[in-house]
Amino acid sequence: MGNIQFDYGDFFGSQETVLSSLRYLNKNVESNHNLLSLAYNTIANSTAKLKQFDDAIRYFKLAIEFTKDPEIELKYKNNLSVCLRDAKKYDEAINLSQSNLQKSVYGSRDYAMILNNLAKAKNLQNPEYNPLNDYWLTLKIRVNYNDLWGLNSSYSSLAQFYTGVEIDSALYYSKKQYQIAKQLKSPDDQINALKRLIEYNGDNQRQYFTLFLELNDSIQQARAAAKNQFALIRYEVEKNKADNLRLEKENVEKQNRLVRQRAITGASIFLLLLAVGGGTLWYKRRKQRLELEAQNRVKETQLHLSKKIHDVVANGIYRVMSEIEHGDEVDRDGVLDKLENMYHQSRDISHDVEQKTITETPYNEQLASLLKSFAADHRRVLIAGNDAEQWDDISKRIKDEVKHVLQELMVNMKKHSQAEQVVIRFEKSEQKLSIFYKDNGVGISEEKSNGKGLANTVSRIESLGGDITFVNEPGKGLNITTIIPL
Repeated sequence: MGNIQFDYGDFFGSQETVLSSLRYLNKNVESNHNLLSLAYNTIANSTAKLKQFDDAIRYFKLAIEFTKDPEIELKYKNNLSVCLRDAKKYDEAINLSQSNLQKSVYGSRDYAMILNNLAKAKNLQNPEYNPLNDYWLTLKIRVNYNDLWGLNSSYSSLAQFYTGVEIDSALYYSKKQYQIAKQLKSPDDQINALKRLIEYNGDNQRQYFTLFLELNDSIQQARAAAKNQFALIRYEVEKNKADNLRLEKENVEKQNRLVRQRAITGASIFLLLLAVGGGTLWYKRRKQRLELEAQNRVKETQLHLSKKIHDVVANGIYRVMSEIEHGDEVDRDGVLDKLENMYHQSRDISHDVEQKTITETPYNEQLASLLKSFAADHRRVLIAGNDAEQWDDISKRIKDEVKHVLQELMVNMKKHSQAEQVVIRFEKSEQKLSIFYKDNGVGISEEKSNGKGLANTVSRIESLGGDITFVNEPGKGLNITTIIPL
């Protein structure tokens, strides 16, 4: 399109079209270099026609840079030398033309083209220089090749040289150029020839002027038409681009909507699965926790009942047995009362109710009776600090637990220690109840220290927030210190 516009004289349009083609050509891709070279050459020619010589020179150099064909490179360099000459940079034009002439084959079309340009540049630089010998040689070569475009150039150069020097010769070569230009259908060259014919030929001036006006009008119309010849094509191209962009935008929007819908659906499914999974896991863990709590409650109940049975029934029976065994006389009614008391207590245990004190005997007397029941002929039980005031303001729970603990310690002492003397001392100070137990028996063996009775004793004290310490001295006896916060 750019070349067609150039041929029709639409130089601005040619510039614009070929410049737009550069967007599709990559300088870094070698296969694009040939098209780049052609594009830059066309831009340079159009720019030169518009008398923008500095820009034209730059584009000719780019065309030379990207061409790989030596013959085409030579033509582009000759175009550059012509542009340098038109820009009146004669030294550069002459140097480049001389270099080009050395690279061309003598007698060839290229040789004639370069020689003609070199002679014209020398003449323009120095009007005293006579270019005719070079012009005649150039003309002879072009006649031999029947090179019409070359002959057109040679006749124009000769006509221009003879202008103001020899009118007949100028007129002759102007007519020759006009004839060749008509054969080539080159309106610009016809116009140039007619201008000189009008200037030189007085007889036929009117005829040539009429031809000039007709041709000039035709050229103007053709160029005006050429400026719009690709308008429809450009419109269709731009319309297609706009339609494609609109379709691409719609496709992108559809894809985005689809992606958003998929994301929302995926997120909803994920959240649903997460909720179901989390709910299932929470339900299982809650079920396991409730089952574990139920099992723990059952175990606690079993342990509580076991401790009560051990403390109330087993130790109570053992105590009665001990009184009967070591008493001087058996108090039948007293034994029956104690057994009846244990009966009621065991019945309360079966109903899991709190034990009730059957008698209103003071607590210190209950402890004294309990501890003294383990005395014998060979065993003394000494009690200190068991005053009635000592137990004032102490809760029933602590009293009950202390009673069970002491009963357990005395039962263990009687069963295992072989002690001859037992001392129990009570102290209350600084909101603490301290109980000191000491015997001179054999101590506690490792096997007995892990028994259920002592384990219950420790558990009872710890349930009150207290602390119990065993100091075992095998062969010397046992020391137990119990401290309970009040």
